[in-house]
Amino acid sequence: MPRTLWSGSLSFGLVNVPVQLVSAARDLDYHFHELHAKDNIRIEQRRFCSEEDREVIWEEVASSYDLDGKQVIVTDAELGSVEPRKTRTIDIESFAELADVDPIYFNHPYFLVPAGESEGTLRAYRLLVEVMADSERVALGRFVMRTKEYLAAVRAREGALLLTTMRFHDEVRATKPIPTGGKKPTKKQVDEATALIEALSTEWDPSNYTDCYRERLERVIESKRKRRKIEVPEAEPEPQPVPDLMDALQRAVENVRAGRDVRTQPESEDGADGELAQLSRDELLERARKEEIPGRSKMSKKELVEALSE
Repeated sequence: MPRTLWSGSLSFGLVNVPVQLVSAARDLDYHFHELHAKDNIRIEQRRFCSEEDREVIWEEVASSYDLDGKQVIVTDAELGSVEPRKTRTIDIESFAELADVDPIYFNHPYFLVPAGESEGTLRAYRLLVEVMADSERVALGRFVMRTKEYLAAVRAREGALLLTTMRFHDEVRATKPIPTGGKKPTKKQVDEATALIEALSTEWDPSNYTDCYRERLERVIESKRKRRKIEVPEAEPEPQPVPDLMDALQRAVENVRAGRDVRTQPESEDGADGELAQLSRDELLERARKEEIPGRSKMSKKELVEALSE
């Protein structure tokens, strides 16, 4: 079992369930040591005083905060005065519908496991798991781990209790200053985008999604171990702005329905066809108007390219 990070009680009302906290996530990233490139020797990081040009031991390190350009020095004792009272209780304050909690507030997941094997502890734990699963609610509360107080959400997951630390509301940025595209799309564009979403919709299966970067990095490390040459791929070109949004949506839907990659581009040929395919639908319509092609206003981009190529 993973290492215990915290132990105490989960408390709601007059019920106290002894629990332990273990991480529900694993760090599978590759971590590299920093070396001096000249001789491949490990690099040490040290603290130096820029005024005296000497190393500073940990006991001599102080803390400061920049407040409107003024340096405010804060001692360890003063920092300690604001630390939360150390408790061994996760105090449940309320319950809410899980669907009502925006995922943006979730931070790090942990499993809450029974602390001990006494019959009373196990019975209380199982009762809470069953109640939480049946109600489909999440318990909201607070607890102190190390020197910080956390807001937490507790819910049932696959027969166990899952605790997720949460962000406070003022830690989440408002969307008001964020660019959101401005002009509202047309109904036809919304319908095409909805059709694309429906075509790409599937049952959620986390095993379908792997860390491709980690897999590539693993292959590089293994190749270096076997003294193979590493081929560095050429950088992919920057994606270009969509000249015709409706045509791009229609082609994406066609790709999915035909079993092709959603990003597959239409095959371009040398000559007039290839040049025409690079134009937007509005530009193609203008050419079609000049050539007096009948029914041009109802044609898709592909149909306009074909009509202009004849």
